[in-house]
Amino acid sequence: MPFHRSTKIVATLGPASSSESQIAALAQAGVNVFRLNASHGTQAEHAERYARIRAAEERLGRPIGVLLDLQGPKLRVGTFGVGPVDLAIGDRFRLDLDRRPGDSRRVCLPHAEVFASLEPGLDLLLNDGRIRLRVLDCGPDFAETEVVAGGTLSDRKGVNVPGAALALSALSEKDRSDLAFGLELGVDWIGLSFVQRPEDILEARELIGGRAHVMTKIEKPAALPTLDRIIELSDAVMVARGDLGVELPPEDVPGLQKQMIRLSRAMGKPVIVATQMLESMVSEPTPTRAEASDVANAVYDGADAVMLSAESASGRYPVEAVAMMERIVRRVEGDPLYRRIMDADHPSPEATAPDALTAAARQVAETISAAAIVTYTTTGSTTLRASRERPGVPILGLSAQHATARRLSLAWGVHAVLTDDVANFTEMVGRALTAAADAGIGRPGQSLVVTAGVPFGTPGKTNALRVVTIGGEDAPMAEAVQREVVVA
Repeated sequence: MPFHRSTKIVATLGPASSSESQIAALAQAGVNVFRLNASHGTQAEHAERYARIRAAEERLGRPIGVLLDLQGPKLRVGTFGVGPVDLAIGDRFRLDLDRRPGDSRRVCLPHAEVFASLEPGLDLLLNDGRIRLRVLDCGPDFAETEVVAGGTLSDRKGVNVPGAALALSALSEKDRSDLAFGLELGVDWIGLSFVQRPEDILEARELIGGRAHVMTKIEKPAALPTLDRIIELSDAVMVARGDLGVELPPEDVPGLQKQMIRLSRAMGKPVIVATQMLESMVSEPTPTRAEASDVANAVYDGADAVMLSAESASGRYPVEAVAMMERIVRRVEGDPLYRRIMDADHPSPEATAPDALTAAARQVAETISAAAIVTYTTTGSTTLRASRERPGVPILGLSAQHATARRLSLAWGVHAVLTDDVANFTEMVGRALTAAADAGIGRPGQSLVVTAGVPFGTPGKTNALRVVTIGGEDAPMAEAVQREVVVA
């Protein structure tokens, strides 16, 4: 598969995109990571989708990542005995733990943790923020509120509490069941919802036990005061603008998106921008100009990936949405301004030999106009360091580990390649040259900049850099000329 795009595409599977042919078509159109949304569908349905993803991966001959996105705790009101009720501005409305059906004056909110976190003056948002209630008085089992923004409220509508950190775990009982299922299935990423504090990530990590990587969804304002620590503890970050846009003023979200991308890049953590990127393509064959600009801005900001949700899961044009996102990404990456932005904003390397060597690899590649940077990695850390540098050349991420190659399918600029174990640097160079040829990267006489950790298989120990020259057409790949530059 020719290397032609640095920013990756994540697509959600659902009723519109679950057949074997549909998944294959989406992968062929450019999907790098498939998202299984645990908020919808059964575990059996997700297991079928997973098997079809792996079949498509086998046919295409390239690693494809799978993200299982956990639902997280969902706060919802109870039911109404009289059908939907209309709440007008100035009305008084009570929330309590009484399980009896509600009416125009009260309804059950079966979450004692919410009442424990309330205080007078806080606002509650209902029905995706369409209704706003202000707390006048509250106790351990009730809240008396005034309607600040009215509307129609019906059974089991969602509740958001933007002004409080709730005493709730990020993992509900359903999440724990879905997590165990996903780990047994073999997914590469676990999307952690409802993260409010660093301890939520530590709790999930303990349960996951290294069997998958943690992708933290930033969707709660309560997470913002400890954002640095939350990103540090995560393996990747999703800017989940859905709930974030409900709980915060819309004008706050764009700036926060840029801040999260910048922080994630500085820490070398892959970052996805998600929610409503091409929303109109749920029902229309083309996006709005504003949606195209939204995708483009995420790419200009240096996000590792952009994501489709309903567009690919339940929309009428799932493959077309992927193709459109692909075209937008490629157009941005072909803009000279994009390269100038990437070159102007390299995060400062940490004061370590691996970071220094990786920064040097980018500089060497740019100075000699190399065809690619090649990394050989066991855990992915060497390749992720290279991705953090946002070089102007492709990154070939070679690994003998299926899980690592699939993880790297999310990282900016990385063309992940599954290869055999190697015993020495010369053998690795041969693998690198073969991978470059298979990916259509480079021509005879061009150079590859190769980094690795020696001895091989030592996680996190990037300590060697070499420049190798691609041999002539008739020369055996393994007989490439090698010029040693640095071996630490």
